Amino acid sequence: MSSFDTMTWHAALDLLAALALAAGLFFMLVGPIGIHRFPDAFNRIHAASKCTTLGLSALLLAVCFHVSDAVTVGKAIITIIFTFVATPIGSHMIAKAAHHAHDRVWEGTLSDELAEDKADAGMSISDDDHAWAPNRKSPPPKGHTNPESERGAA
Repeated sequence: MSSFDTMTWHAALDLLAALALAAGLFFMLVGPIGIHRFPDAFNRIHAASKCTTLGLSALLLAVCFHVSDAVTVGKAIITIIFTFVATPIGSHMIAKAAHHAHDRVWEGTLSDELAEDKADAGMSISDDDHAWAPNRKSPPPKGHTNPESERGAA
């Protein structure tokens, strides 16, 4: 392999790194803009999670193209996989917490499937039933006992 071929290969990798870096920076810029402009928490969570996942993945791919070290590439790929697994789970949990807190939903929202499922009598259990805590203002579900009051009575 001649030095020209090696230089062309490095130039191609640097070009790919620059493109991935630009894509990552684009997503990392669009995310905060979406968080600022979207009307409710659920849309904002969507903007934050998508842009974080895609932006971080593109930035790590840029590192892979530029460094080309096996250990660094391996760590970057593991981080990308973890990001693709953890970010949707975390954003789902935050969205569910916002739903439980009865956070305002944008009037243009087409459907609220979680509310529809909770209203369906055919559903086996509502996830609100096991989430009751003594500091909530609503009464406890039927059959729920407060362990703290039982300890105080003993």
